[in-house]
Amino acid sequence: MPDPKRVLWYLRKVPLLADLGPDAIARMAERVELREARRRDVVYLPGDPGRSLFFVHGGRIKVSKVTRDGKSLTLAYHGPAELFGDSCLLDGGPRTEMAEAVENALLSEIDRAHFEELIHSHPALGLGMTRLMIIRRRELENKVEALVFRDVSSKLAELLVKLASEYGVDDARGTLVALKITHQELANLIGSTRETVSLTLSQFKRKRLIQTEGRKVIISDAEALRALY
Repeated sequence: MPDPKRVLWYLRKVPLLADLGPDAIARMAERVELREARRRDVVYLPGDPGRSLFFVHGGRIKVSKVTRDGKSLTLAYHGPAELFGDSCLLDGGPRTEMAEAVENALLSEIDRAHFEELIHSHPALGLGMTRLMIIRRRELENKVEALVFRDVSSKLAELLVKLASEYGVDDARGTLVALKITHQELANLIGSTRETVSLTLSQFKRKRLIQTEGRKVIISDAEALRALY
């Protein structure tokens, strides 16, 4: 049984829960299970019961669609203080995607029924969930539009700028994306192949739009990348 005080400390760092009063979040902490997931551990698979939601407190989780022949499309990455697995709130049906740890991660898992009780008794939380779902729906619509109508250079340029805004740190050479990500992971995010992504990154490097450092990318000319999409 996890220490409720430890769980409470983590939950207080989640912006979505900021409007919950101290009593409500303390009760929530008593019903949350802390889970550790090592890199490449699967949190859930398509078809698993959608009985719970997860908050990330450390590490990174990848949520993706996987076909029967093994092809993968990454829907999102979730880092500290973010929620995932929330689609079960809509219908309580089974999972339709896979979630796996891409870094060692610390998660808290809360039963769907208890979270629904919190939403009913705390309208601010319900409003926050509505906003979150709208944002994610728009992101998914943008992803579908990009997959259908845009070329790889455009999609990859936008993805790199987005990653820089979320994970970027100042560097003498530009903006370092402080995130180790493989060419295959980039390809899965934009619905392409590893070979095409590698070729496009090489083109970006020749044009001095980016530099690479192992599995990390340095954005040298963000404005030129933005001009591609």
